[in-house]
Amino acid sequence: MATTQQDDQSDENGTEDPKAAREAREAERTAARRATRDERRAARLAKRISTFARRHGGAEGHLAYLGQAGTRIVLVGEDGAWGDLVAPTHAVARDAATRAGLTLHASFDGEFAAKVRTGAYEWRRMAGIQLGGGTG
Repeated sequence: MATTQQDDQSDENGTEDPKAAREAREAERTAARRATRDERRAARLAKRISTFARRHGGAEGHLAYLGQAGTRIVLVGEDGAWGDLVAPTHAVARDAATRAGLTLHASFDGEFAAKVRTGAYEWRRMAGIQLGGGTG
């Protein structure tokens, strides 16, 4: 069947369809722009991860899928401090973590979760949410 069908980008004379060629070039340019933008995003996130790690004696992390919103990079410092960043895609998050040399955990449980140290603010906030009260 494939041998009897004509190429979508060619007309009967074998010349390339200008509209299809323009669309193909535009798709390539769009993909190249997206790749460049993702590179810059990963580099910025890696810099922020590295800064967090320096401030907290090192860091480990976990990637949590957020759906269309992207991927959350959860960071836990050696001193128990924690934070998070959001990347637009899982690929960008993984690239940023790799660039920063971040050790990633498959899940946020066990020894990794036990490293997190929460303060009074977090406890008040969590209690308020559970009891239907305010957030602070």
